Amino acid sequence: MENQSQAILTKAKSYRDATAGALSRIVQVPALSGTEGDRIRLLEKMCKEAGADEVRIDGLGSLLARVGNGKKILAIDAHIDTVDIGDRDQWKTDPFSGIIKDGLVHGRGTSDQLGGAASMITAIRILKELKYSGEYSVWFTFTVMEEDCDGMCWKYLIEEEKFVPDFAVSTEPTSLRLYRGHRGRMEIECLFRGVSCHGSAPERGVSAAYKASRSALAMEKLNSELKPDDDGFLGKGTVVVSRMDAHGPSLCAVPDLAMIYLDRRLTWGETKELAVEQVRQALGNDLYDVRVPIYNKVSWKGTHYEQELYFPTWKIPADHPLVRGGFDAYRGLFGAEPVVDKWTFSTNGVAICGRHGIPLIGFGPGDENQAHAPNEMTRVDDLEKASAFYAALPFALEKTGTAS
Repeated sequence: MENQSQAILTKAKSYRDATAGALSRIVQVPALSGTEGDRIRLLEKMCKEAGADEVRIDGLGSLLARVGNGKKILAIDAHIDTVDIGDRDQWKTDPFSGIIKDGLVHGRGTSDQLGGAASMITAIRILKELKYSGEYSVWFTFTVMEEDCDGMCWKYLIEEEKFVPDFAVSTEPTSLRLYRGHRGRMEIECLFRGVSCHGSAPERGVSAAYKASRSALAMEKLNSELKPDDDGFLGKGTVVVSRMDAHGPSLCAVPDLAMIYLDRRLTWGETKELAVEQVRQALGNDLYDVRVPIYNKVSWKGTHYEQELYFPTWKIPADHPLVRGGFDAYRGLFGAEPVVDKWTFSTNGVAICGRHGIPLIGFGPGDENQAHAPNEMTRVDDLEKASAFYAALPFALEKTGTAS
């Protein structure tokens, strides 16, 4: 393993500039959720050039590239859509320039999570040059629509395409730490009804806006009362009002309809049913209705797919064979033990592990705090190390004995 690890490191280093260049090229092709077609075609070309044994696009529009023919499946995943740029004036460089300077690649998505995608392409190349023929089929998945609806692409892969890995890796940014879980989340819409009347005599009506306002403060109180998980690994759940709206017959009237929209983060042991009931109890008679919305959008391929906006919590044990395999791959490459932790935000893991129970770890270049921020960047050093880790992992898993 030591000689093999050294060979992988040497190859990753030799492709260092190429990996950074690949990331730069990917960034230069914008791809918001549902509009990823051009970026997928670029990645398809890159995977073929890297020598993948099989490259295909699924029915929703995600790209899959395979190395090896083993009986077990290891999937290494990067979502390749990004959020929009926000306020352009806050960017010091063009968000889609992909500028490489001073050991950094700049641009929207460099950390979240196109850096992972670029490193995966280099890992394909390394595995092919090493003539990998082990016990795994290593599938590199470049998935779509995650920013709009995390995990839906994997719900489609598993439930519609019947693509079910034995193990999976998310390349979302971890600062090259080894992650084994994160909180789940859900979106909740709360509706309020009042009685409209002329604004000159508000006492004649019942304001739905005031009901919504009281309810927003009730959510602030509920957030302070939510408890952490038993072992303290994932931390406490949270709830925040992310949007409010009220309207009536005119701007000279008491509003008769109002809404608050909630972002609810779920720690271990918290469920959709529990979260909805907590809201009902906290809002009492002010609440007219509460519901979990449905995400409903057409992919870049024209495929209509939908799901409820509920994303289950997930984690795997610290001594799980996949964590041990990741630990061994990291130690074999870098001569140190990785930091084992969890994400603060949500990933495709909500479907892979949370919904479908497939063991998952996270390891990615870049930093979580760069996600959705202006002047997003990632380190070229991270790209090099991540590509080595992805190439080393199937060998480490076989040594750990997880492929038998």
